[in-house]
Amino acid sequence: MFLGEYKHSLDSKGRLAIPTKFRSALKTGAVVTRGLDGSLVLYGIKEWRVLAQKLAALPISKQTSRAFARLMLAGAMDVSLDKQGRIMVPEYLRTYAKMSRNVVVAGLYNRLELWDEAQWRRYQNKNESEGADIAEQLGELSI
Repeated sequence: MFLGEYKHSLDSKGRLAIPTKFRSALKTGAVVTRGLDGSLVLYGIKEWRVLAQKLAALPISKQTSRAFARLMLAGAMDVSLDKQGRIMVPEYLRTYAKMSRNVVVAGLYNRLELWDEAQWRRYQNKNESEGADIAEQLGELSI
């Protein structure tokens, strides 16, 4: 299970250290892809396969299904941890996420989100100011 918020830095080659506590869950392989809200998403290979199968099963006759599958699948890249526990974040994904040197790695149960630190702070500030409204909406879903 991935939980918590961690600050790391991209090196000049685009490598990002993964928090030590998450490395064992990713040692058999991982996939990084475009996320939502300006983030990237890193999945362990097992979780990625589950998601990819669901995406492949979406009806291709629906524009929103095609668009979401393209966002997630066409942007995906297999990654592996090097001996220092780093992954290579491809340039096209760094550009998509407006990623600079400072990165936040956020654990979200079955995945990690990778954010440019400034983008993350803006996103968090907005959500924190709307927290009561969000909680009320989720309350309607019995959460």
